[in-house]
Amino acid sequence: MITDAQDNRQAAPARAVLYVCAERGLLNPQPGAQHAGQKGRVFAAARNITIIETGPGPHGQPDPLSREGCRRGREPAKRGEKEMVIVRWPTAIAPNRSRELRHCEIIELHKQSVGVRCS
Repeated sequence: MITDAQDNRQAAPARAVLYVCAERGLLNPQPGAQHAGQKGRVFAAARNITIIETGPGPHGQPDPLSREGCRRGREPAKRGEKEMVIVRWPTAIAPNRSRELRHCEIIELHKQSVGVRCS
């Protein structure tokens, strides 16, 4: 019997963009973006996902398309070079006060056959 973990190692790696949009945590002394990036890389490695690009973004900007990292992350999707976007939390796409912008961005990614995974 082949387990999911064995099956993941045998399949070709999925391609993803790691989108990092975080601020320094109050309980964690390391910068939030560094921590979120590490978590995203660990998440990807455990699931046989290749990170093809890391897109940083300023924390708190509500419109994903106003952030260079998010715009840069869309380009591989348009070219069909990635299957997913990895974010630490859904609010990295857009904060809760702008959840409609987050939903619009996720819908746009899904239209391009790109999934969104939270690490």
